[in-house]
Amino acid sequence: MSRVRMFNVDFDNYDFLDLLDYIDQAISYQKQSYILTCNVDHLMKLRKDQEFRKVYSQAGAVVADGMPLVWASKLLSKPLKQKVSGADLFKLLGKSFEEREYRLFFLGSAKGIPEKAIKKLKVLYPKLNIVGCYSPSMGFEHNDAENKFIVDMLIDAKPDIVFVGVGAPKQEKWIHKHYISYKAPVSIGVGATFDFIAGSVKRAPRIMQTTGFEWFWRLAHEPKRLWKRYLVEDSMFLVLLAKELLLQKRMKGREGE
Repeated sequence: MSRVRMFNVDFDNYDFLDLLDYIDQAISYQKQSYILTCNVDHLMKLRKDQEFRKVYSQAGAVVADGMPLVWASKLLSKPLKQKVSGADLFKLLGKSFEEREYRLFFLGSAKGIPEKAIKKLKVLYPKLNIVGCYSPSMGFEHNDAENKFIVDMLIDAKPDIVFVGVGAPKQEKWIHKHYISYKAPVSIGVGATFDFIAGSVKRAPRIMQTTGFEWFWRLAHEPKRLWKRYLVEDSMFLVLLAKELLLQKRMKGREGE
């Protein structure tokens, strides 16, 4: 598969079928790896967070989770195939997970939410093989005893895929720190996916997802928590894009000399 380098990140040019192929191979070879779903917020955090950059440098795959990144790739003449979002994994790959009988584990969200998500998924995919779930406490990432409990739980459950939904960059850093210990072939951070599936958080309408305005929907519903992220931090994406376009123009000019 080809890679697309933008904003100092190497994106795997995957659609969901490519991602499924990656997952199939990782599980077949039983080699521990993790997938990152990069969005604009990740890009902003990567500029200041050295630990997060390390997490990215060791990822098995990095996919673009956001229409702004897909549009940017086209502007830069490096078109990415598709927005590959953690929140869409079960909608698009749930049947494949069911048919392959992959062992799935849900880690994250508030108490009771993963169980509700599992119940709803089972209606759609009755034979989906979910081998466990756990809602960690607030600040669990700093609790050695709880982390050991979670790792031991995962070792016992033997999942093929671990879905971690505790928010970025916490979920990615937690995976990076522990994925070798619990030995699952695939781990992936999925943010608010369990909440979306359970219905505790309403996802943006499809039209807003495809037109790149999902962020506006989330901001309108959680303004106190998300205003700084979307209106201050993530707005710098336009500056990064302008710099990338300028750099590309200069390089083409040099090639033409």
